[in-house]
Formats: sequence, structure tokens, C-alpha cells
Amino acid sequence: MRVLFVCSQNRLRSPTAEAVFASYDGLETLSAGTDSDAETPIDAELIAWAETIFVMENRHRDKLRQRFGKLFNGKRLIVLNIRDIYDHMQPELVEILKRKVPPYLPGLRR
Repeated sequence: MRVLFVCSQNRLRSPTAEAVFASYDGLETLSAGTDSDAETPIDAELIAWAETIFVMENRHRDKLRQRFGKLFNGKRLIVLNIRDIYDHMQPELVEILKRKVPPYLPGLRR
């Protein structure tokens, strides 16, 4: 399964999620940001690649739908509701991700 994690700058939350879930069996992970100056800016190719897209906040979902609406046919878009208050790989962020993401990915195993 191909999973894309999205935040604003692709510097803290989404790269953490990408790293946390990269070692899980049967999962390919990438991350991107909605801002034009993000480390990896989101584009149509990433949207097309992903089967499931996790965004950190409602505003990320709204930006993606506005820019890439037609590309979401058949894709799952899930809002995790994780605010931008964590550092990269901060243990609290890792624990939140490990709690919130797996219920949406049946059969997920490390």
C-alpha cells in the first residue's frame, strides 16, 4: 500500500510519519508539504502515486482538494488532527502517529 503524509512545510510532522511507518510490512511511505516552499512540495504525481493520503490538519485537506480535486477519485483522504507543535521525531508525536494511523490501515504489521 502506498501512503502519503502531508503537512505544511514537510519538515516536522509528515517526515516523522514517513519515517515511523517506512519499516512496516507492505507499506510504501512518502511525505510532502502544501506550502510552495516545503521541503518536498505536493504535486499531482505524488497524489497519483498514493492510495491513502493522511493530512495533519483540515486546512491541508482543503488545500489538496482545491488544487487536486479530480485526482482524489478512489483515494482515501484522512485528517489526523495533529497540530503543528511538535519537533521532528519528537516522542510525543511518534506516539500520536502510532495511535492514530494504524486503524486506517488494516493488517498493518511492523
